[in-house]
Amino acid sequence: MTGQVRLALLGSVGRVTLSHPGKLDAMSRAMWGELRDAFLRIQEERTLRCVVIRGENGGFCAGGDIAEYPSFRFNPESLRLFHEEEVWGGLGAMLACEVPIVAEIEGACMGAGLEIASCCDIRIAGNSARFGAPIARLGFPMAPRELQLVAAVAGEATLREMLLEAAILDAAEMKARGFLQRVVPNELLADECEATAGRVAQLAPQAARMNKRMLRRLAGQPADAALPADLAQRAYDYATSAEHREGISAFLEKRRPRFP
Repeated sequence: MTGQVRLALLGSVGRVTLSHPGKLDAMSRAMWGELRDAFLRIQEERTLRCVVIRGENGGFCAGGDIAEYPSFRFNPESLRLFHEEEVWGGLGAMLACEVPIVAEIEGACMGAGLEIASCCDIRIAGNSARFGAPIARLGFPMAPRELQLVAAVAGEATLREMLLEAAILDAAEMKARGFLQRVVPNELLADECEATAGRVAQLAPQAARMNKRMLRRLAGQPADAALPADLAQRAYDYATSAEHREGISAFLEKRRPRFP
């Protein structure tokens, strides 16, 4: 079995499940394509306001499916295709998705799992979760774009420790370093993520998409850097939108907003 990525659309909250029984939900090559397809669909589903991504078998994602590696890793061209098209196809679709993404992280979050978690907006872990990228033990480095992604989110010092020392860090340490927003007891993890997704889903969906779009463009830039011309020109086009009017009107009328 090569594993699968399942997408369930339930009202305003979607759920993406990484499932690879017997392999701690490690990502196979087929699963990267399914991850891409799931997030391309999520981006187009205008009724969705949040999505939760999680593993299925007591972990989040233990990395890549190493059993597949001999079939493609020893040739530069097939290795490039794997990382630049298959892996980045999935990660890129997550990064481009404007629907807020909550990561429900249980157990092992290694290598590919760390990369997938780095694409999420809100990361919540159970207290037994473990994080790392010990691929030096397998004799290869992290691919360039994947390294750039994780370093930007987890921090360069943390990634150096993971890559050069094969360090495995626990959830409390990753929260202290700013990678996780919350750590909860394992038995409360699913409920906490569902509650988080529910809170996100009650808020303005257009505003969430715009915030993600701007964060993607501006994250890491100095506060006084000039805005990209197109962003500066169109940043306030939402002024006449129904969502904007509804939010302000609801506040003034002391009622809960009914966003379209």
